[in-house]
Amino acid sequence: MNIGKQIAEKRKNSGLTQQALAEKLNVSFQAVSKWENGFSCPDIELIPKIATVLKTTTDALFDYSAHSFTEYDVRYEKDGYFWGLQPNSLCYEIMKLKPPVKPYRVLDIGCGEGKDAVFLARNGYSVTAFDVSVVGINKAKNLADNLGANVDFFNADIRDYVPDTNYDIIFSSGVFHYIPLSSRGKIIKNLKKYTNLNGINVLNVFVKKPFIEAPPDSEDSEKKVEAWKSGELFSFYHNWLFHRNDEIIFDCNSNGFPHKHCMDILIAEKI
Repeated sequence: MNIGKQIAEKRKNSGLTQQALAEKLNVSFQAVSKWENGFSCPDIELIPKIATVLKTTTDALFDYSAHSFTEYDVRYEKDGYFWGLQPNSLCYEIMKLKPPVKPYRVLDIGCGEGKDAVFLARNGYSVTAFDVSVVGINKAKNLADNLGANVDFFNADIRDYVPDTNYDIIFSSGVFHYIPLSSRGKIIKNLKKYTNLNGINVLNVFVKKPFIEAPPDSEDSEKKVEAWKSGELFSFYHNWLFHRNDEIIFDCNSNGFPHKHCMDILIAEKI
């Protein structure tokens, strides 16, 4: 019955009453009360919806932390910011295509320690951002507070997250290689669905090449990461307007190990 305790904790953190949560789930408040007091459990088909409403993951509702992501908590627990504070170059491309003449709604998927989300918020965007690492989210909140930026940060996993509102800009960098092959179509379909007309998706994926050695700190074996193929990301957006579809090879020095990566980069507009 531990799920009831998780629901109660996350409901309170979200500022919802039992009645408010019940209305969002189309159940009685007595049902919510029974869950939280351990007298019953939600029906299995309700679990993903509860996770979405409470801006969490199904794993978190069951108080399960996937071992495959613990190394990010270790990285983010160190002093300073693991990825630095310089915004991703894609943030500037967002600003060129969708300058903040109004508070466009942005979703930053896998925001890490929050540098890009905070940068966009400080430039006039309305930003929502999430990451699987609780430590990363806590550092992101501190960064936003210190710089006076308003960002809606929460903990979630891209593999089971479904948006509950529309966005003008959906942005993600260095995250999609964690999406299993079997889930890619469904997840991207949801991202496209919750993108407003004339909104953009700004995404990149790591592409495995036989002539590029795996980095010394490769996570492939531990996480069972399934590599993307060249052009695979682009194929999911065949009916959108492409502003950028590039494949690049670049040098990286993460964790102090010089190595190379191949990456496909996409900026596409819903028309």
